[in-house]
Amino acid sequence: MDINYVGENLLPGKIGQFFVILSFGAALFSLISYFFATQNPDEKSWKKMGRIGFVLNAISVLTIGSLLFYMIYNHMFEYYYVWSHSDTSLPTHYIISSFWEGQEGSFWLWMFWQMVLGSVLLFRAKSWESPVMTFVMLCQTFLASMLIGVEIFGNRLGSSPFILLRDAMDAPIFKDPNYLSMIDGKGLNALLQNYWMVIHPPTLFLGFASMIIPFAYAAAGLWTRRFKEWTSAGLPWALFAVMILGAGIIMGSFWAYEALNFGGFWAWDPVENVSIIPWFTLIAAVHVILAFRHSGHGYFTATLLSLISFVLVIYASYLTRSGVLGETSVHSFTTLGMNGQLIAFNLTFLAIMIGLLIWRRKELPKTQKEEEIYSREFWLFIGALVLTVACVQMIATTSIPVFNALFGTKVAPPIDPIAHYNKWQGAFAVVILLLTAIAQFLKYKRTDANKFWASIIASLIVSIVLAAGAVYLTKTYTNVMYVLIMFTGTFCIIANIRILGDAIKGKWKLTGSAVSHIGFGLLVIGALVAAATNEVISVNQSGYIGVKNFGKDGDKFTDPGENLFLTEGEPVQMGEYRITYTGDSVAAPNVYYHIKYDRIDEETGNVKESFTLSPFAQNNPEMGGLIGTPDTKHYISHDIYTLITAAAADSHAPLNKIQDDKKTGFEDYDEPATYEVNIGDTLRYRNGIFVIEGVNKEAKLENIPLKAGDIIVGLKIKVIASDQKEFNAEPIFLLKDGNAFDFNKDVSEQGLKFRFTNIVPDKDKLEIMVYQKPLPEKKWIVFKAIKFPYINFFWAGTIIMTIGFIMAIVRRVKESKSKGQLDTE
Repeated sequence: MDINYVGENLLPGKIGQFFVILSFGAALFSLISYFFATQNPDEKSWKKMGRIGFVLNAISVLTIGSLLFYMIYNHMFEYYYVWSHSDTSLPTHYIISSFWEGQEGSFWLWMFWQMVLGSVLLFRAKSWESPVMTFVMLCQTFLASMLIGVEIFGNRLGSSPFILLRDAMDAPIFKDPNYLSMIDGKGLNALLQNYWMVIHPPTLFLGFASMIIPFAYAAAGLWTRRFKEWTSAGLPWALFAVMILGAGIIMGSFWAYEALNFGGFWAWDPVENVSIIPWFTLIAAVHVILAFRHSGHGYFTATLLSLISFVLVIYASYLTRSGVLGETSVHSFTTLGMNGQLIAFNLTFLAIMIGLLIWRRKELPKTQKEEEIYSREFWLFIGALVLTVACVQMIATTSIPVFNALFGTKVAPPIDPIAHYNKWQGAFAVVILLLTAIAQFLKYKRTDANKFWASIIASLIVSIVLAAGAVYLTKTYTNVMYVLIMFTGTFCIIANIRILGDAIKGKWKLTGSAVSHIGFGLLVIGALVAAATNEVISVNQSGYIGVKNFGKDGDKFTDPGENLFLTEGEPVQMGEYRITYTGDSVAAPNVYYHIKYDRIDEETGNVKESFTLSPFAQNNPEMGGLIGTPDTKHYISHDIYTLITAAAADSHAPLNKIQDDKKTGFEDYDEPATYEVNIGDTLRYRNGIFVIEGVNKEAKLENIPLKAGDIIVGLKIKVIASDQKEFNAEPIFLLKDGNAFDFNKDVSEQGLKFRFTNIVPDKDKLEIMVYQKPLPEKKWIVFKAIKFPYINFFWAGTIIMTIGFIMAIVRRVKESKSKGQLDTE
C-alpha cells in the first residue's frame, strides 16, 4: 500500500536528477563532436555542436549545484545526501562545507571547476580548442557518470545526490507518513567544522580540475603532430595548475594545523601524499618544458610528466574514494560502489597516454646532442628526475593497500609513517634545494665554468655562515639531516636573491621563478624548524593524570607526562606561564574551554602578558569519543598551540530522550544515612542541620483510603541551612493491612530527601533515612600545549611561492602573445 508522506518536497530532486542525466548526455555529445572536429578541421559544424554540448553541460552543472545547495540550506532531509551531511544547527558557512563533504558533492565541485576552465578555453584556446576540449570533455563525461545513480543491468552507475532517504535506507520509521517531523540530519563531521574547510576543498579541486589542461595540450600536441607548439600554449596552464594545487595543499596544512588534533601541519597521511605527488610531477614537467623550449632537449620527458600528472590525479581519486585507504588514512572517503568506474576512469587516461606516446614515438623531436654539464637544462632535467624518484617512493609506500588487494599480499604499512617518509623525503629535499640554487648560476645551452665557480663561491660562503647561525639559533644541530636541509634551504634562498638583484637593473619580468624558489626555500626551512624543534610546554612532572582511561597506547596526545590537569578557577604554573581554566561556553555541538595564560615576571611577580585561548571539543561517540580542535596564539617567532585532550562529563551533554521505566528517583543521590531519632534531636548534613520537631498523627495521603486499624504518621522535620534559610519536610510512615509503607519528602533546594521508614516501640525511637545529593563536581579539563618555533617561515614561504607563480604565469602569457605562439583562427 502506497504511503502519502507528509512534508516531502520531491520536485527539486526530480529536476536535479533530470539535469544529472542531461549533464552526462551533453558531456558525451560534446566529447564526440569535438573528436570529429579535430579529425575534420574543415567541417565547422562539428565544433559548433561541441560548443552546444559544452554549454548544455555547463547549464546542467550549475543547475545541479544550485538545487543541491537549496536543498541543504532548507534542510530537506527527505534526501539522503542532505540528511547525511547536514543538520538544522549548522551555521551557513558550515552548510557550504557540508555541500562537498560527501563524494557526490566533491565530484560536482570538480565538474564545476572543469566547466569554468573549459569556458576560458572556449575563448582562449583558438586553434587548440577542438583537440584540447576533446580531452576535457572526456574527463567531464567520466565525472558526470559518477552522479547518475541509475541501475544498468543490475549494477548501479554512480551515486546521485538526489536519492531519497527512504529509498537509500530501510527503517521502520518510514512506515509513518509524518517521519520528517521526527528526524534531524546526521550533521557535519566534527573535524570539518572549520572555516578552512569552506575554502580548502574548492581550491584543491580547482587544482585537480586544472591538471587536465596540461594533459590535454600535451595529448593534443601528439594527436595533431604539433609537437613543439603545445609547450608554449600549455606552459601557462601548467604553471597555473601548479600554483592552485600547491595553494590547495598548503590550505590543507593550515586546516590540519588549526583543526586536526595530531599537532602539526603535515602527517604524511596517504590522502596528503596522493595530492602532493601529481603536484611534484607537474613541477618537474614545468622545469623540463622550460629546458626544452630553450635548448630543444627533453621533449619526451616534458610530455610524459605533463601527461602522467593528471593520470596520478585520477589515481589519487581512486585511492581516496574506493575505501582502500580506510584503515590507513584518517580522512579518506568510504566506498560508494564506484570502484569499477574509478578504475575505468584511470585506465582510460593511462591508455591514452601510453597509446599516444607509442603511436608518435618515431616522430617525436629528438635531441641532436647531449646536454652540456654546465648548462641549466641539464640540471633542470636532473632536478626533474630527483622529483620523480621522490614521487615513486611516496606512491609505492602509499599504494601498499592497493598491492595487498590486487596480489593478496600482507605487506604492512610503516609503523611510524612520519619517520619513514621524513627519512627519504628529507634526502630528496636536500638534493632539490641544492639543484634549485646551482641552476640559478647557469645559463641555457652553455655556461663558462670559470664564471660559474667564481659566482657560486661567494653565495656558498654567505650561505654557510647564515646556515650555521640559523642552526645554532634554532638548535637543529642535533641531526645531520637537519643541518643539511638548513644549509641547502639557505643556499637556495641566497642564490635566488642574487637573481632578484638583477631585477633592480630592469629585469623584473624574469624574477618569477626566483621569487617562487625563495618561497620554496623558506617553506622547507619553516617546516624543518617547526617539526624538528617543537616543544611540549605542558610538562607534567608527576607523569600522572587522574582521569579514567587517560593515556591510550599509541596516542602521543594522551601521554600523561605531556598533559596538565586543570580545575576551574585554580591556577597552575606551566613554565613561564600561569594557567587558569576560567570556564566554558557552548556553541552546539561544541564546548569552548577558556584557558587564561599569564606570563609572569620571575623577579617582580607581575603579569607581563595575558591572553586567553579557547580550544573546543565535542563528544562524538561515532569518532571515538572526545574530538578536540586546538586554539593557537600566534607570535612572529613562534606559536603556542593548545588542545583539549579530556574534559569532565558535564551538563552540556545531550539528555537521553529514552527514559528508563525502572528509575526510582534515588539515582542522583549518595548512599543514604539511617538514623534512630527522638523528638527534639538535631542532626547535621553537609550544608546545615535538621531538627526532628514532632509527630503528626493527623497526617493524610491523597487517593489512599484508610481502614480501621491502619496507622498513618507524619514526621515533622525542620531544615536549617548554613545561610539560616529554613525549610519544612514531613515524610510519612503508613501501616496498612499489616504492611509497612513510607512516602519520602524532598527538600530540593538543599539536595535532601527524607524517608520515615519505621517506628521502633521497644527502643522508643523513630527510624529515618536521609539522602543527600553529591556536591557538584568542579569542572576540569586536561590539555596539551606545544610551542612551534619559527613556523611563520612555513606560511610566509607559501605566500611568496604563490606570488612567484603568478609572476611567472603573467610573463609566460605575455611572452607567448608577443611571439604569436598563441595563434588565432
